[in-house]
Amino acid sequence: MKIRAGFTLAYECPQPTPMLLVLNIHPSRRADLLTGQTLSYDRPVQAREYIDGFGNACTRILVPAGRTTLSTRFEIRDSGLPDPVTPEAAQHEIQDLPDAALVYLLGSRYCDTDRLADFAWAQFAHTPQGWARVQAICDFVHGHITFDYQKADSTRSAHDGFTGRYGVCRDFAHLAITLCRCMNIPARYCTGYLGDIGVPAVPDPMDFSAWFEVYLGGRWHTFDARHNRPRIGRILMATGRDATDVALSTNFGPATLARFEVVTEAVPNA
Repeated sequence: MKIRAGFTLAYECPQPTPMLLVLNIHPSRRADLLTGQTLSYDRPVQAREYIDGFGNACTRILVPAGRTTLSTRFEIRDSGLPDPVTPEAAQHEIQDLPDAALVYLLGSRYCDTDRLADFAWAQFAHTPQGWARVQAICDFVHGHITFDYQKADSTRSAHDGFTGRYGVCRDFAHLAITLCRCMNIPARYCTGYLGDIGVPAVPDPMDFSAWFEVYLGGRWHTFDARHNRPRIGRILMATGRDATDVALSTNFGPATLARFEVVTEAVPNA
């Protein structure tokens, strides 16, 4: 199947402001592109792309004073299949994990493992290791947090989401990641596009989505604690320890988001 996706964002800056963007699709999906995927600006902007330490395609820009709009539109090939389910995927002993996976066992800005470790072991120590344990964590998070688009908070940590019991997709992901790490399962944060493909449409405005991946059986597997079911049409943009590493934009100066539109839709067959 084909998916059409993209966004239009606008920022108001009172002065020239350097920004770091994580808005390109992940290099692992570039082979699936059916059209180009580049960032466009409605004003002259100094821009330079690079690959960060997590393998994400990032962009450094200097935004001039005033209102600047950036956008992209593209079409991409997708299998049309739901996320794979691999119940036989086994959990690794710590000593057998690849070096690159160890960072995803540690606490991070939004994944405060030290505050949830005791709860995690009390709640999940009895569950079978591996895929079943991750699914038990997803089941818990899905039932514990209530989705509320109006209560998005960029400062909310996993523990805050655990105690408050509400949030948006990033809060579901942060709590599930934290509980997995507490149980010695490497888990990383993912951001990207996820449209209402193969499911009933929801009335909320289209947004970017957050989910997570765990390292089991020698590779990374996709899980989604918010929806808690395999979904069709994920388009990965970036992975990292938590939302800090994959923020859509990081501003090194004052900037106000003045416009935010995201598009993700299946292209009808001819």
